[in-house]
Amino acid sequence: MNLALFNQKRRLFPIHASLQTKLLLTFLILLVIVLCCFLAYVNWMVIKPLKQNSESEKLVTASTASNLLDEYMNSQIQLSHRIISNKQIFTILSSGLSSTHTAAGLNQSRDLKDMMFEAIGPTMSIRDMIIFTTERQAIASYVGYFDNPTALPAEIAERLTSGDAKHGYVLSRFPSGFMAFSRAILNQNGQIYGYLSIVLNPSYLELPTENIKVGDMYILDENMQVVASSSPLDENAELPDLHIEEEHSSGMYKDGAGNYTAYNRSEITGWTTYLVTPQKTVLGPVNSVMNLSILLMTALMLFSFIYIYFSSKSFLLPIRKLRNQITRIQYSNLNVKVDSRSHNNELIALNDSFQELLGRLQQSIEREKLALHEEVKARNSALQAQIAPHFIHNALYLISIAAQEGKNEAVVDMSKRLSDSLRYIVSSPYQHVTLAEELAHTRNYLSLVERNYEDDLEWTVSADHSAELIQLPRLVIQPFVENCIEHAFTNTDPPWRIDIRVKLYNGIWAIEISDNGDGMDENKIKEIMNNIVNSEDREHELHIHASGIGNMGVVNTVNRLKLMYKNRLFFNLYNNTGEERGVTVQIIASLTEDFY
Repeated sequence: MNLALFNQKRRLFPIHASLQTKLLLTFLILLVIVLCCFLAYVNWMVIKPLKQNSESEKLVTASTASNLLDEYMNSQIQLSHRIISNKQIFTILSSGLSSTHTAAGLNQSRDLKDMMFEAIGPTMSIRDMIIFTTERQAIASYVGYFDNPTALPAEIAERLTSGDAKHGYVLSRFPSGFMAFSRAILNQNGQIYGYLSIVLNPSYLELPTENIKVGDMYILDENMQVVASSSPLDENAELPDLHIEEEHSSGMYKDGAGNYTAYNRSEITGWTTYLVTPQKTVLGPVNSVMNLSILLMTALMLFSFIYIYFSSKSFLLPIRKLRNQITRIQYSNLNVKVDSRSHNNELIALNDSFQELLGRLQQSIEREKLALHEEVKARNSALQAQIAPHFIHNALYLISIAAQEGKNEAVVDMSKRLSDSLRYIVSSPYQHVTLAEELAHTRNYLSLVERNYEDDLEWTVSADHSAELIQLPRLVIQPFVENCIEHAFTNTDPPWRIDIRVKLYNGIWAIEISDNGDGMDENKIKEIMNNIVNSEDREHELHIHASGIGNMGVVNTVNRLKLMYKNRLFFNLYNNTGEERGVTVQIIASLTEDFY
């Protein structure tokens, strides 16, 4: 009986070893198949597209830099059009130029600078602007740097006169080393009255080459001279092998040093942007993916083998327990039972993890709300900072006019009012003010301005104690009043009148700013309203704003009100009806304690 029981035990021993071996072989075959499929997928679906995307990314970077320069040049074209379209410049240039040492010459220079000031506006995106006579002599400049040329180079004047300029303008380098945008001042009949040169700001030319972390970027003109580069160049520095295929305005090639060079030639400037990237940088992600895939497969195989080994042992654990119990069976202990209890409670662990996830999610929501509040405050401050320099620039210009006319008392009074306005602007920029404080600042500004217009400017402000209940960002009313003074009365005889009215009814407040000026074209009004609607969707990129109604001042002011009142704000702009034309700006919103 004992011998028979012993033989039965021996026959049960191979069960565990044989079954475990079969399981290991099966899992290993499946693992090899999966790894082969993974390798094919990585090669065809990851590595090859990654190489193509890496090359196309360089082309997009070069194209983006070229487009930024095109935007900057388009702004100079628009700026030159604003100068040439002013009929007064033809009157001054054709009337005979006087020496700048005489009163007539000083008046001519001052009139030309006034025209340049009106055209450039508050956004100084250029280094300087110079007007030359038909004899190529400089007669006026906006800033007047000492290194400005006294005469326009002959080759530039010849190209502009002979019609050799491809787009009607010439991009060249002055003897001082600065790039300049030059074009002829001519009327509709093609008669040349002089020349206009805009000295470009080097920082704007260098802007597309900034933040180039990988490789080097070069911008070359039509003569293959360096306009800008991502890294400083010595005079004797040798450039890489840079060339361009004539039949293609953009593309990529590999030079003799193994560098990948992406290029894009601009049709507006004729300049070519090159992005030179080392081969190891372009193919670096591809090599990294390949190495990572090999490492991942090796680690996966090792991990899978270990996992399969222990999983098979765990899978065969009941058989192992049964075998151990069988080997211990004796006549005295035939009632031995197998312990099959489990010590894992996955539901409890999952519940604990879910509660922890909810807590983390709540913390993330609170942090997001705080970050959004700080972002709104920062955007409000940034928009206000764009409006303040424009007001200061205009105020200082009015004070300078009064000083030139010898009005000492006016200069003292205007300086004091400017000081009060500056104190109002810079004090606590993150805090809102009442409408009464904003109206007081506007009255101060109108009192400052009317010194320059004497009895020709009339203004009224109608508001009662309800203005103390209305909260606003700083500098909301003054930009609209400033636009009225600068643009509304161009072709209107004095007296010029500005009326400001404030109304409050059933929790709804309204501000109306009206003038008796020329009115506005309906298409211009639609353009302004479209700019306001679309301004929130614009990305942060290089924008060149012009001064004037409907642009930076009005758009930024409305956006700051939207940050405060969101969809509770209504803005309208329309021409008045009746004998006096003029324009009315209307702002309507509801009172609320929670501004954000």
